Amino acid sequence: MKVLMTFFTRELKEDARTIDATANGIVSPADGIISQLGQIEDHKLLQAKGRHYDVGQLLADSEDGSYFADGSFATIYLAPSNYHRVHMPFTGTLTKTRYVPGTLFSVNNTTAANVPDLFARNERLVCMFDTKYGKAAVVMVGAMIVAGIETIATGKIARTDDIQEANHDMQFAAGEELGRFYLGSTAIVVLPKAAKADWLDSMQANSIVQMGQLLGMANAQ
Repeated sequence: MKVLMTFFTRELKEDARTIDATANGIVSPADGIISQLGQIEDHKLLQAKGRHYDVGQLLADSEDGSYFADGSFATIYLAPSNYHRVHMPFTGTLTKTRYVPGTLFSVNNTTAANVPDLFARNERLVCMFDTKYGKAAVVMVGAMIVAGIETIATGKIARTDDIQEANHDMQFAAGEELGRFYLGSTAIVVLPKAAKADWLDSMQANSIVQMGQLLGMANAQ
């Protein structure tokens, strides 16, 4: 099993991905498929057609949830065949991590379409950042075959029955490695209303993306 996990979490070659350098660009945090992306409406993110879930539940914090009302999000699904590391979609300072215990449902499109509040029920690690747009988040969501979540700031997270919070002060540039899954799962980028995120028309549900590829623009004044 250790050899298998090492294979899945291996690094990319240095020149394997290009990090888009568009000013104010938001880039994909991972290789994978866009599950959904769009705007947060009435505190709700779109999970799948006809299914929404609450941003405060996703972040396991009602105050953070209120802050991101009317913001925007992008959900990237990492299949088992994908590169399993998660990188920064923007430049920011990591201020807090919040491990949230939960279920370990599969996070593929079929499950997303049929399990209510999937991403707000599964085990996850919420990473909170200060950015030039205000607070932003990257949520690493565990799944059925994920053997663990690890970040540069925390090391591998020890599973517990309680929420674990830790404060940090670590700066990351867009494209830098944030963490990794021990097998595929989902990464969710959450941006505030102030970012005025404008996703590219070419970025739609089921679009294949690579880490560092431009997803859209943040247009904060």
